[in-house]
Amino acid sequence: MALIKTLEEIKKIKKANIIIAKLYNMLPQYVKAGITTNELNEIIDDFIKSHGARPACIGVPGFKSPFPKAACISVNDEVIHGIPSDRKLINGDIVSIDVVTEKDGFFGDSAITFPVGEIDEESKKLLDITEKSRDIGIKNAIVGNRIGDIGHAIQSYVEKNGFSVVRDYAGHGVGHEMHEDPIVANFGRAGRGIKIENGMVLAIEPMVNMGGYKIILLEDGWTTVTKDGKKSAHFEHSVAIIDNFPVILSIDD
Repeated sequence: MALIKTLEEIKKIKKANIIIAKLYNMLPQYVKAGITTNELNEIIDDFIKSHGARPACIGVPGFKSPFPKAACISVNDEVIHGIPSDRKLINGDIVSIDVVTEKDGFFGDSAITFPVGEIDEESKKLLDITEKSRDIGIKNAIVGNRIGDIGHAIQSYVEKNGFSVVRDYAGHGVGHEMHEDPIVANFGRAGRGIKIENGMVLAIEPMVNMGGYKIILLEDGWTTVTKDGKKSAHFEHSVAIIDNFPVILSIDD
């Protein structure tokens, strides 16, 4: 069952999301060959704290241990939940950065995949299709539709373009907590799931693989990679349903 937020609560959720939007506008100057994912994490951590918020990924309970860093940073075949390390980015990499902030008791959540230097054409297509599939999912988050219509639209677009959507992770409600009901899968059948209502706040986040959709969880208990070793991209916005239509909260407008 989805939590319904008031307009005042949505304004507070937007404040948490705007910090991430500003962060992503600033990060391209740092996402360069030679920087480590740990160094990126430190930049992200400092930025969030300087804006009066908390990097909410730190300490999230996991299968083996709590998540230790401010951001999930996943490179190439890493799908999601990559732990920042001394790994240096190189030209041709793609790097997905997923950040959650908490400000004044409300949560924002957004993800983006950056190219590192010049990337190959198939990687460019992967980023383009993943971002567009997120936007298509958002357009289907309207009153009158059901949650399943979002996933169906994402899956249909992705598969039409020769890629696959990850099925083991999904979008979700967000606002009072990092993860709330409902689950927003990136695949499925139209007309299924709960009805979309005004006041819902949803994190819509397709994770799209260049190859097959199957994934593997690594020994650290967090980092998830594609089973076939091909690249994966991740784009996410937090979206509020207001006056029957989606309003993106995680953009700096």
